[in-house]
Amino acid sequence: MFNELRNDDDRGQVGIGTLIVFIAMVLVAAIAAGVLINTAGFLQSGAEETGQQSSDQVTNRLQVVSAVGEDINSGSVQTVRITVKKAPGAGNIDLGTTTLQFVHSSGSTDLTYGSYNTDGTALSPGGENFGVTDVQDEDGSLSSTGVVLNDPADRAQLILDTSNIVSTTSGLEEGDTATIQINTQSGGTTELRLVVPETLSGASAVNL
Repeated sequence: MFNELRNDDDRGQVGIGTLIVFIAMVLVAAIAAGVLINTAGFLQSGAEETGQQSSDQVTNRLQVVSAVGEDINSGSVQTVRITVKKAPGAGNIDLGTTTLQFVHSSGSTDLTYGSYNTDGTALSPGGENFGVTDVQDEDGSLSSTGVVLNDPADRAQLILDTSNIVSTTSGLEEGDTATIQINTQSGGTTELRLVVPETLSGASAVNL
């Protein structure tokens, strides 16, 4: 039998230096974990906000129901009425903060909401405003105190005085085309192309 060899001088040593290093490692790990958690939370919050904004740009837009040209005089359409409603899935849309970009061969004009007379004629002769009248509105959200589409059944008309918008003529002439881009506050965009019939003779109103 061999006697087991044992060195009584072998000892486990935990000095103050080792303890300091251990504590430092724990502190570094805790700080790193805190930074990672804060960064992850910030990135998650930013991603959620970006996703919501992207969703709003897709859903919170207007849908065009019809576009009619009126006030036909000397072979030109001087007033355009665009009937709109909320697009499917859209939230409340404030037409007061909606902008229109009117593009014609004569140039481009940015239009903002402005009050119109009760008969629908433009209050501003500059032609850089569009008016809003209600077609269907159950709760009065499309009134003189506000122009908000808050129900899928709501219908509103955007009124454009093309005799002032189109600078080279007294309106949209026979065979003319124009493009209107409707932008809501959340960034939702709807594009509408207007096409005037080749002849307006004898017409009091036409579909565009």
